[in-house]
Amino acid sequence: MSDKYVPTGLELTIASMMGIFKAYAGKDGDSSRLSNAELKCLLTKELPGYLQNANDSAAIEKEMKNLDEDGDGQVDFKEFIIFIAALTAACYDAIEAQASKSPVKK
Repeated sequence: MSDKYVPTGLELTIASMMGIFKAYAGKDGDSSRLSNAELKCLLTKELPGYLQNANDSAAIEKEMKNLDEDGDGQVDFKEFIIFIAALTAACYDAIEAQASKSPVKK
């Protein structure tokens, strides 16, 4: 029998988020931050179903300003994760609201 550790679903999710950030950050220079272009690429490829305005440059710039807490013109990993958490919470709320409107089946 093997004692090989099997990561949990949440551990895999965390690793996936780190990997996605790293896959897009650094193409424009700094591998620890997302530039406007990198953020736009990430949003359009990774979240097309959740972000309806991902192809709108003005919407991307507005989102970038909202995410860029320190005002450096780039999104670091912490800022990215805060965005993902907020998006996840909004999705959860929308699903819960929709479920509460559905008739209860017996």
